Amino acid sequence: MSDAPEEVAWQGKWITAKRRGKWEYVARARGIRAAAIVAIDADGHVLLVDQYRVPLGKRCLELPAGLIGDEAGHEDDSPFDAARRELIEETGYDCAAIEDLGEYHSSPGLVSESFTLVRATGLTRVGEGGGLADEDILVHRVPRAEIAAFVAAKRAEGLAIDVKLLLLLSGALLGD
Repeated sequence: MSDAPEEVAWQGKWITAKRRGKWEYVARARGIRAAAIVAIDADGHVLLVDQYRVPLGKRCLELPAGLIGDEAGHEDDSPFDAARRELIEETGYDCAAIEDLGEYHSSPGLVSESFTLVRATGLTRVGEGGGLADEDILVHRVPRAEIAAFVAAKRAEGLAIDVKLLLLLSGALLGD
């Protein structure tokens, strides 16, 4: 563990580049965190989304997710409030229940950001989804048994695959 002081190399509105000893890493500005949602409907379908991601230069297949505390009037939202709001915005589905599945770090050697993973059940279609006006989110309702084939097809189409989808693919990847 480094005893060196943390230095801010650069700070923008949303991210901060930091240095501690020999390590360089990125953090969310203002302590903003994220929530990711495993949304499963009564028929056993999982909701996935894809959207263009500037850092990747292409669309990415992902779990619905969003930032916590990034919007005016929502600075004090809990991860569960943010997850529900993002689920509705991105997919057009609301949920009856949200279960906390824990806090995770997706790339701890590069980014200090964590996300709270939740499972949303009791889904009801309440809108079109697709995100906010400046987002172009496509919604996919995929049977759980077909997740691996669906992800493989999207990868073959050239989409990036978010690391959080590994939780849905683990059985297929481990030979179960």
